Amino acid sequence: MAAHDRAAGHEVSPTHAIIDIGSNTVRLVVYGGPQRAPVVLHNEKVSAKLGRAVAESGRLGDKASRLALAALARYRALLDLKGVRAVEVVATAAVRDAANGSDFLARVAALGFAPRLLSGEEEAITSAMGVIGAFPGARGVVADLGGGSLELVDIADGAGSHGVSLPLGTLRLPPLRASGMPAFQAHVATSLAGAGWSAPPGSVLYLVGGSFRSFARHVLLHEHGTLDDPHGFALGAEAAAAQARRLARRKPESLPPVPGLSAARLAALPDAAALLLALIDQLKPARLVFSSWGLREGLLYSAMPEGTRRQDPLLAGVSAFIAREGASPSTAAMVAGWTAPANLVIAAASDDAVPGIAPEGGSERLRLAAIMLGLASARAEPNLRADLATIWALRKRWIGVSNRERAMLAAALLANTGRLEIAAAWQTFAAPADLRLAQTWGLATRLCRRFSDASPQSLSGSSLRLADNVLTLTVGQPYAALVNEGVERDLKALGSVLGARIGWQIGTD
Repeated sequence: MAAHDRAAGHEVSPTHAIIDIGSNTVRLVVYGGPQRAPVVLHNEKVSAKLGRAVAESGRLGDKASRLALAALARYRALLDLKGVRAVEVVATAAVRDAANGSDFLARVAALGFAPRLLSGEEEAITSAMGVIGAFPGARGVVADLGGGSLELVDIADGAGSHGVSLPLGTLRLPPLRASGMPAFQAHVATSLAGAGWSAPPGSVLYLVGGSFRSFARHVLLHEHGTLDDPHGFALGAEAAAAQARRLARRKPESLPPVPGLSAARLAALPDAAALLLALIDQLKPARLVFSSWGLREGLLYSAMPEGTRRQDPLLAGVSAFIAREGASPSTAAMVAGWTAPANLVIAAASDDAVPGIAPEGGSERLRLAAIMLGLASARAEPNLRADLATIWALRKRWIGVSNRERAMLAAALLANTGRLEIAAAWQTFAAPADLRLAQTWGLATRLCRRFSDASPQSLSGSSLRLADNVLTLTVGQPYAALVNEGVERDLKALGSVLGARIGWQIGTD
């Protein structure tokens, strides 16, 4: 079923689908929405565990193959019902390593698909392209952990290189860990050395795959309760190693449940943590960044025209989202221009330390995103707007944002409702100056809405200026009646955060 917007009644139609035949799961994802920031409309998987028998016997097992083919038959029927014609099917480590892999692919083709078997290097490079698509300008190392293999690849300048595939997938980890952590770490070190693979110390390590995201979800739940989407979540290497060391020692049955994680993912968490700890020890990264974009999104990004790739994924996603909410991106651009002079006095505390998290455009792109979301949230019922500040900023998946930027979006959207409280958890992600800057975005948007209803005529007939520590609203004669007590109150609130006196006048600049 296509996704519907409840407020505006707009429909997001499915346009393309990807089926990933992996070592652990066989997954179907159907996408729609903007090409640069596709929306997931349908996502389902079957845990066929094709790689389990391959690890033991070198062949795909009969039961696992039947489960996988039954799932693929269902996916074929679903795609036909949805009318999705652009379908890409890829198979990875389990089918690649199995002696009977070609026979299995022939049975997949008989269902009406055109499956493509990826080599280890192709799998690594494709996952890397997913990370590059999610974090424009990303540089460092991508580690993609699947059921049958671990892919490692360098990324820089919009491309991946030196891709390798190692037999360190989650289905292979339990027997490798049976001899204890020192022996396991030695095995990982030997595997990397045997592949001739290393990384310069101090790199950013981008982590892809459900097991790594499960690790991030566990850390978020217990350390940062307000943020639950692992995409873009960043951790320093020392903090990540401490968390991984703690989890690697736990028995799966002793782990508390994590909302949204299956029992199977939770059971595999100590093994994934042990591998992550070994990678940190060997690669010595400065920081870790978790990505929800990997192989499947890498296929999408690789097929995009160059002009589409150059689009900012955050702004592309937010623009499409607010249009479905009944708000206008062009109106948001006018509001951004009208409010800009009031936002020059406070500079952001620091740029994001992770390459690729803050694409070219810096805080101005984030300000525009905050304005767009603020205008859209204003269309919701007033009693819902404060909740939307948290949901849209901290829980909705946006591409190309950091922890810091999410906290700033939350502060801006809450200020857009007239509230200036800052949650303690937000302060673990962003500096006070960053959050104060974001509050000026929200308060300026609120002032603009209150004064003009963001109409082009009133915006062109008025201006907001900050000079000599005085914030002044100047209004042309036809629109003087729009200035009321509420407008003056919003102007005063903005001036207070800016540390400026306020005033308004009838006339021209």
